[in-house]
Amino acid sequence: MNDQQIIGALAMDLKRVALAKHSGSEKVADRFWQEVIKRKEVFNKIKLPEYLADIYANLENKNDKDSLLMYSVLLQNYAGR
Repeated sequence: MNDQQIIGALAMDLKRVALAKHSGSEKVADRFWQEVIKRKEVFNKIKLPEYLADIYANLENKNDKDSLLMYSVLLQNYAGR
């Protein structure tokens, strides 16, 4: 996987977490959250602009559906460059 694919995959996982939380599916949200956490090692090796690195560093503190959806959009936009 190249960097854009990794960032895009992370964005999709965040979106899935946000949508599952919105629909009240905590079990599904937890499963995709585990995927987000697993990607942390790979994601930390990617050279990113500081604002994106800060977003990822603060994900665990901002585990509400609105923040996660916003972060997923920011990451998806960056990945689509």
